[in-house]
Amino acid sequence: MKNKIIYLLVLAIAPAIMMVSSCKKESVPYNNPFFHINVDNKSSIEVLSNRKDTVDYKVYLSAQLQFEPIDLQYEVKVGDGLQDGRDFTLITTGNKLTFPQGIFERPIRIAWKESVLDPAKDNTITIRLISNSKNYTIGLPGPDQLQRQLIITKK
Repeated sequence: MKNKIIYLLVLAIAPAIMMVSSCKKESVPYNNPFFHINVDNKSSIEVLSNRKDTVDYKVYLSAQLQFEPIDLQYEVKVGDGLQDGRDFTLITTGNKLTFPQGIFERPIRIAWKESVLDPAKDNTITIRLISNSKNYTIGLPGPDQLQRQLIITKK
């Protein structure tokens, strides 16, 4: 009987001992800052050809608080079916966004204009993140580099 009680005590205490010993493991904090662009967590979206508003397409910095500005280089590629001034106006000019201290998102603004489209042509605008002054990862961490670019298709 005494052996059974000791056996039951060991069974009851063993998991707690294992949990305490596993907690002593050194863990390495995840710290991989990165830039990404998306709309509702999607890398490709559609806008209607009769859209007439201005939209902020946000670029995000996922990092701890930074104490100096970070410059992000990007490019905007327009398909042969769209024309700046006729189908849209790119309000954010240049090819660089600056993230000052404490700022974790910056917009690329596009004013959409109602227009008739040729469905046989490339009616896309691609905003692609290229590089940054801190050499942080572009796109979500991982081999696929998801959210490195946003493809907007006007339909």
